[in-house]
Amino acid sequence: MHAGLLLASALAGAAYTLTPGPGFLALLGIGAAQGRRAGAGFILGHFAGDVLWSTLALLAIVGVRSVGSTVFDLLGLACGLYLGWLGVRALRARPSGDGDPAAAARRPLLRGLAFGLTNPKSYPVALATFTALLGSEAASLAWSSLPWLLAAACAGFLVADVVLVTLAGAAAVRRLYRRHETAVLRLSGLVFLAFAAAALRNAAVGLAGV
Repeated sequence: MHAGLLLASALAGAAYTLTPGPGFLALLGIGAAQGRRAGAGFILGHFAGDVLWSTLALLAIVGVRSVGSTVFDLLGLACGLYLGWLGVRALRARPSGDGDPAAAARRPLLRGLAFGLTNPKSYPVALATFTALLGSEAASLAWSSLPWLLAAACAGFLVADVVLVTLAGAAAVRRLYRRHETAVLRLSGLVFLAFAAAALRNAAVGLAGV
């Protein structure tokens, strides 16, 4: 395997991580509300989901398409319900009277793990980004390529994660977030609900066999 493929996989991993979505907004809220340490905990938990969905995307690119769509339709259904619950919570959230931001997470690591494994944008976005950068070489990829491609993608994840945590924990971002916390929470809730609706619709159509 040549270095160009590894670089392409790393760039795909970085692009996948930096694509705005529910996880991105959640990191912004947690990092701005609690600082870089909490943001790093969230992104560390989210990393498990990044690896899972990117592995599935790479498997699909290499040629494993025999799993069928039902598994992903069921995953989409569960993810949509979870994200809808988060969206409703965000819309109903109020800044607490004790000075703790409403977006604060008691266990950022577990929150990130849940987000990473249930984010409905993950698989299609991972498949799209990896296909865009690796698809032209799909015919030359073999099973032995997977560990190397995944390792390169993980390097891309980590670089992008450092960038996101640095930005989310910056003093200026934290001040801006605290000033407009309620508006950011409402916007996040609407985004979560939009993703949830799309995931539920796609899952329902797939399971109905339409």
